[in-house]
Amino acid sequence: MNKNRRNFLKKGTAVAATLSLGPLGYAGGREALKRYTAPDPKLSGMALDAGMEMSNAYFWGMEAHEHLIALAKQMGAYGAVAGIDARLFKNPDAAPWEFEAVKNVVDAWKAVGLHYNVVEGPPSLGAKTKLGLEGRDEEIANFITFMKNLKRAGVDCICYNWMPVISWARTSVDSPGRGGALMTAFDYELIKDKPLTEYGAFSEAQLWASLEYFLKAVVPEAEALEMKLALHPDDPQVHSIQGIPRIMNTVENFDRMLNLVPSDYNGVTMCQGNFSLMQTDIPALIRRWGQAGKIHFVHFRNVRELSGNLPSTRFTETFHDEGDIDMYEAMKAYYDIKFRGAIRADHVPTMAGEENIRPGYMTLGNLFAIGYIRGLAEAVSKERGTNQE
Repeated sequence: MNKNRRNFLKKGTAVAATLSLGPLGYAGGREALKRYTAPDPKLSGMALDAGMEMSNAYFWGMEAHEHLIALAKQMGAYGAVAGIDARLFKNPDAAPWEFEAVKNVVDAWKAVGLHYNVVEGPPSLGAKTKLGLEGRDEEIANFITFMKNLKRAGVDCICYNWMPVISWARTSVDSPGRGGALMTAFDYELIKDKPLTEYGAFSEAQLWASLEYFLKAVVPEAEALEMKLALHPDDPQVHSIQGIPRIMNTVENFDRMLNLVPSDYNGVTMCQGNFSLMQTDIPALIRRWGQAGKIHFVHFRNVRELSGNLPSTRFTETFHDEGDIDMYEAMKAYYDIKFRGAIRADHVPTMAGEENIRPGYMTLGNLFAIGYIRGLAEAVSKERGTNQE
């Protein structure tokens, strides 16, 4: 064997070894993540995607999402959507609404090259506030403190929900989809007879009263801070689960909410899947609320309704390109309203080769979704004849 042949084999073996490494080997671990810093998104990445901020959800923390963090920067998807992760606090005894704790989280995302742009699942907004129980005034006061410190740290959007006790719910996390991909799905018939929770039964009127109480206390503060409050629809958007009503489950109820305390900062998370399952025209709704300045954050998601009920009581998630929503028309609507906020894929399938440990948030489906969203954004921008600044 000649020298050139031996060198070729050595190089080939080294390349094969590199390609066989898992995600952490490829990404180089946490230290490598810090070295792969992104340019200032205001100067580069955020000019993509028709001016929207392409983002990812990192609900399981930095360690669990190391590979996605590295991939996101390679794709130019610099937005980070997450909660306030106490594992990032320098002082483990800090309260999550204190400035030190909030700043630690913002700085940690910056250190790995991402822009923490939306808090999804804020602290100090629990059952006491949503059910109108004793102790809600303290929760609300802490929430207002959180808003002030979050804004001071450079983040201006909070995605929250009005689903007390039982939040996001599915009856299947491994429903078979296209090509054997695993989807999350919901069928109300499978849970309708479950017993009441420890909180007992509540009425819709009670939840409306507690929501109005919260908004009247918080929205004026948000307006003074210029903090965007983006209420997420109930998911699933059925009328009640285990005695707890779900009032953010129709478009009409969202209009009612927006009118309780009118403000540019009292707005909506446009979760396309849930609003579609309320049997509404998604592009038309985007234009109506967008022109009114009510859309602060977007979950770009597709679903298939299976029940025939309004709102839906049985549905499945899908790949972004195969559900009920006309995603191209939706993207044209975001372009037309000049939406400039964060947009992220949501509830993606688990694909071949992945262990279904984070249903709806595995990596491969997310990569497919980002490419699909970016392709739509570029197509619409070119069709409209200009890349909006």
